[in-house]
Amino acid sequence: MMKSISLIHYDIGNLLSVQRAFEYLGVELDIAKNPDDIRRSQKLILPGVGAFASCIHELRVRKLVEPILEAVRENNPILGICVGMQMLFDESEEFGVHKGLGIIQGKVKSIPASSPNGQKRKIPHTGWSVLDMKQKCPLTEGVLPASSVYFVHSYSAYPEDENSRIADCNYHGETISAIVRKNNVFGTQFHPEKSGEVGLNILKNFIKM
Repeated sequence: MMKSISLIHYDIGNLLSVQRAFEYLGVELDIAKNPDDIRRSQKLILPGVGAFASCIHELRVRKLVEPILEAVRENNPILGICVGMQMLFDESEEFGVHKGLGIIQGKVKSIPASSPNGQKRKIPHTGWSVLDMKQKCPLTEGVLPASSVYFVHSYSAYPEDENSRIADCNYHGETISAIVRKNNVFGTQFHPEKSGEVGLNILKNFIKM
């Protein structure tokens, strides 16, 4: 029997806060720890905190990469959160160059420490920032313009295709990819589970897909 929504568990990521957010919405997540768990899932959530290299390494050693890519080919909805979103891209330049899942074309690079006018930025980018909605998509249905969400990150994804950008935010002159999409694969650089009613609305939309 197919499971509903599975949270990929690879020992890196804030699983508990994501679980609690979905429980608040009346949904109990299944936990996917191995390839078979992922293959039985209808929808996947890929969390991630810390260093890109550590996260992608754990996915590989646990043989979770191919089942995730199979889910992409089957057009199953997938939501990457924070580093989980970054891993959707081709590669990251965090502490060396590391290959990602290659689902969305583009690279993950460090947020510049200074703005174009020479003003220093506080890194990591931590706290609430306003979303600049670029286009509509099922994940952002009902999200009002200029809604604020919660970020914690030092690196940002830069998609090759501007159409992959659903929403950005402006961090002292630097455009941050806040929500990205390719077909049924979505990513949020911010933490929807920590972003109040706006974040809960985004998670509700994922549940409805």
